[in-house]
This record gives sequence, structure tokens and C-alpha cells, in this order.
Amino acid sequence: MKHLAKVMIIVIGAGFTSCSPKFYTPNTQNVPLISEKGEINLTLSGNGNQVEFQGAYGIINNFAIKANGGLFIPSDLDNGNGGSGKFFEIGGGYFTPLKNNLVFEAYGILGFGSFENHLPSTTNNNPQTVGDISANVFRVGLQPSFGYKTEHFSVALSSRIVNLSYSNVEGDLIFENVNQPNYLKNNSSNFLIEPALTVRGGFEKIKLQLQYGYSLNLSNSNFRQDHSYLTLGLNFNFK
Repeated sequence: MKHLAKVMIIVIGAGFTSCSPKFYTPNTQNVPLISEKGEINLTLSGNGNQVEFQGAYGIINNFAIKANGGLFIPSDLDNGNGGSGKFFEIGGGYFTPLKNNLVFEAYGILGFGSFENHLPSTTNNNPQTVGDISANVFRVGLQPSFGYKTEHFSVALSSRIVNLSYSNVEGDLIFENVNQPNYLKNNSSNFLIEPALTVRGGFEKIKLQLQYGYSLNLSNSNFRQDHSYLTLGLNFNFK
């Protein structure tokens, strides 16, 4: 069963895969592997719960900017439980081509968005509530990556190191006898490390992209979030 609570980016990450509230899902990482001035990298990706668009541009030698955004729009469950979210992220940073078709890049990233969960199934036991929760999302951090890049194939390892925070928490959702808005307010700041593997293959200017990522919450290992995701997309590269 699938259940959403947040976007990202941005956007701000995968699918919600339980009947419980979830306040974070990691979005697809924007790993452009820019290697020269004037290079443009675009990606459209997603899965059954989300759709995302990413872009990056090499402004000058060794410096690029990037941006990405996404919508999380999974279908509601039969009992009406569900959620949605949106996220946008921008970044800028250093890139350098290395020997043997290797590329290193590191970006500072800043993302923001919002999410909502609606669980009408909880109102049977809590008739004084409507079973909703919503909040704004803010994420800031660093994303280094190291990749191998040729005309028809590329593979990259990246890691998103961020602080994730919430504000404007609203709602009255009670789940398992716990007031979820209070829970989120008490866990409003989280430090995450999110490694990812990105593989692309195809033609010179258009490739199929597959990315798998994992989110490790070092602040609260029991935080209500999804930990892994898998997205498929199309990547476009123009020099």
C-alpha cells in the first residue's frame, strides 16, 4: 500500500508504502555530471508516485548551476487515505573533468516545498478530528558526486548531506494514539545522509536513466519517512 506525505524537489525525494503517516520521501538526486562550460543536462524522471524535472548548466569553467522540481501525487487508498506534496531545489557548485572519463562535482543545495497527509480512516477512533496534517519543508546541504562518463554510458555515485526542517505544521491527525502535528513539531529538524547510484545508457544526446537512493536519518532513526526509492527517466545532454 502506498502513502505520501512530502515532496521534495525538488524536487523536494519515492513512494509512500504504508498505511501510516509519512513526513518525508527522498526525491531523485540531480546528478548532471557537467564536464565543460556551456554543457546543458536535463532529466525527466519519476515512478508511480512522483514526477520530477531536473536541469543543470555549466556557466563557466568549473562552475555550474542546477535546479529541480517535483510533484508527489500517488493515488489514494480505497479507504481514502493518501497524501501529496511539491518541492523545488536550486544549487550551484564546482565541477571538474578528470582523467579516464571521470568527473567530480559538488553542489551546495537549497530546497523548499510542502506536504499534506489525509487519513480519514483515523476519524472512526477520533471523531473529533478530520485526520489531516500539513507542513512546509526546508532542506539545505551539500551534494558531491563522482562519475564515469562516455558518449553512450555513464554511472555516478552521489551523496546528499542535508538538514531537513519543517515549519507551519497544521492539522489534527491522531495516529496510534499520538498527536502527529505535535510529533512533527518535536522532530522538526533532521540530519540526513542520502547516497545514490545513477546509471545512464543510450545515445549521445538522450539516454535512459535509472537511479536508486537511500535516506539515512542520523537524528532520528524512527522518524516517519521513507528510506529508499527507485526512479526511471530520460536524460538529455547538450554541449
